[in-house]
Formats: sequence, structure tokens, C-alpha cells
Amino acid sequence: MGRLLKFLLYVICLGFIGLVGYAYVGPFFGVDFSAPQTEIREPVTLDAD
Repeated sequence: MGRLLKFLLYVICLGFIGLVGYAYVGPFFGVDFSAPQTEIREPVTLDAD
């Protein structure tokens, strides 16, 4: 049981390190993580009674 938990801890740590590394190295390979920048306008009716 202890070996399984230790293995899962190693896998989680390696996955986290891989995810952080991908976030830093991704833009060099053409991956764009930025959100699309579009302006949205909607009319709002205020009802002050």
C-alpha cells in the first residue's frame, strides 16, 4: 500500500512539473495560451422603481 502511494505521489509530481514546463516552453513551439480578445457590447435596461 505504501509503495502504491509513493508511486502515485511521484506520478503527480512529474505531471505537475511537466504541465509547468509545457506552459513555459509551449509558446516557443507555436502554442498560444492567451484568451481571445474581443469586445462585447450588450444594451442594458435599468429599471429603477
